[in-house]
Amino acid sequence: MNILLVNPDSPTTFWNLRNSLRFISKKAMHPPLGLMTVAAILPKEWEKRLVDMVITNLRDEDIQWADYVFVTGMFIQRDSARQVIDRCKKLGKPVVGGGPLLTTVPEDFPDVDYFVLNEAEITLPEFIKDLQLGNTRRMYKTRQFAEMKDSPTPLWEVADMRNYAVMCIQYSRGCPFDCDFCDVTKMLGHKMRTKSAEQMLTELESIYSAGWRGQVFIVDDNFIGNKKELKEKILPAIRKWMEEKKYPFRFNTQASINLADDEELMRLMVEAGFDCVFVGIESTDEVNLTECNKVQNMGRNLLECVKKIQRFGMLVQGGFILGFDTDKETIFVNLIKFIQQSGIVIAMVGLLNAPRGTKLYKRLMRENRLLQNHTGDNTDFSMNFVPKMNYEDLVSGYNNVVKTIYSHKLYYERILTFLKNYRPSPHIKFRVHYQDINALVKSMWVLGVVNKGRIYYWKLFFWTMCRPKYFHMAVTLTIYGFHFRKVFNR
Repeated sequence: MNILLVNPDSPTTFWNLRNSLRFISKKAMHPPLGLMTVAAILPKEWEKRLVDMVITNLRDEDIQWADYVFVTGMFIQRDSARQVIDRCKKLGKPVVGGGPLLTTVPEDFPDVDYFVLNEAEITLPEFIKDLQLGNTRRMYKTRQFAEMKDSPTPLWEVADMRNYAVMCIQYSRGCPFDCDFCDVTKMLGHKMRTKSAEQMLTELESIYSAGWRGQVFIVDDNFIGNKKELKEKILPAIRKWMEEKKYPFRFNTQASINLADDEELMRLMVEAGFDCVFVGIESTDEVNLTECNKVQNMGRNLLECVKKIQRFGMLVQGGFILGFDTDKETIFVNLIKFIQQSGIVIAMVGLLNAPRGTKLYKRLMRENRLLQNHTGDNTDFSMNFVPKMNYEDLVSGYNNVVKTIYSHKLYYERILTFLKNYRPSPHIKFRVHYQDINALVKSMWVLGVVNKGRIYYWKLFFWTMCRPKYFHMAVTLTIYGFHFRKVFNR
């Protein structure tokens, strides 16, 4: 069998950092981890090709080479996925569809020949067996959740690492919490399913052996969902491996705010090489947190939690949402104030949407407030329901928030606020590579000469020159800022 694995293209979004990648001469942030995992499940004797349309075009010759075309995608990739499927059908090639997008709305893709949905560790072997027996059916799905011990090491050789800024691996699936706007638990459940320490080290070794040095994103929706396992097994094993390899990687991941409650866990993460964590803060208003059942954020000093994680040695990226039913007019000013005071440099502020199947979606359906499917882009000013606040006022306030926090003055002030509170880990040594020098030179020209706001760039530049331990982080954040301003000024 010749199997073509296709990751559809997506528009420029907040998180793909497309406008910043040119500084380091990379084409995309992450390789498509799901497809590389699927490739590892397929029979070894089958030929596999990966076409990541984020970095290259899909050619007719690629499609014609294949016996089957496997297409995946997130909601943001919906339009591109449809175009890929249309091209395959015109060329007479059968399409196998899976991943979050097609699992959630298979009815939107009538031209897909075979749906292999939910978790591939369960449904893909069934499809392969039936295919080999010549007895396939159109739909393969399951209500069961896979054991992570059954998840193979991704097939890294199908991707060209040189095109990517960050590598990625998965440790766990699931989340113990139940936020009403989130579809993670609908797809992956509440029970935390984790890989063993041996599996994690095998995957790290596979990336290391392939020549990768640099950032590794652990893609879990909540990395700390099983703290006991992390503290007793996983982090000590990673720390030992990192020490033996002289810290070749820097890790970032996603976690809930209760990370700040566990100093031992934060210390172990930093010692293992973690220097960045994304936290879903959502709102500074306790009433909003109650509305969306964000129990892990309630009844705590969110500002101090963020500062504490920073002091332990991790950059905190924050997610924020506007458009809750209980939002008041003061929410916009309060959110700007919180983001500035906290030093959350990378603040993803989006309008609330209701993914299909979530508790929020079901409530809005009962209230007859749903509009269309959400786009998957948190920053495109779209909502798939009628908000309680006047829509024009909500969009105007949202627009003011993002334009304000990503203005040159406030953005650079926030970098300084963060750096003055940040305590970088002594374990992580930044090795200077050609791409780092290239990025620095480009940033000095683009941000320090060509663009507006250059006075703020040079003030930060010389401040960090006197404090070299912050220099790499500071330059990186200035480059990110270039992307965010582009996104919110489109």
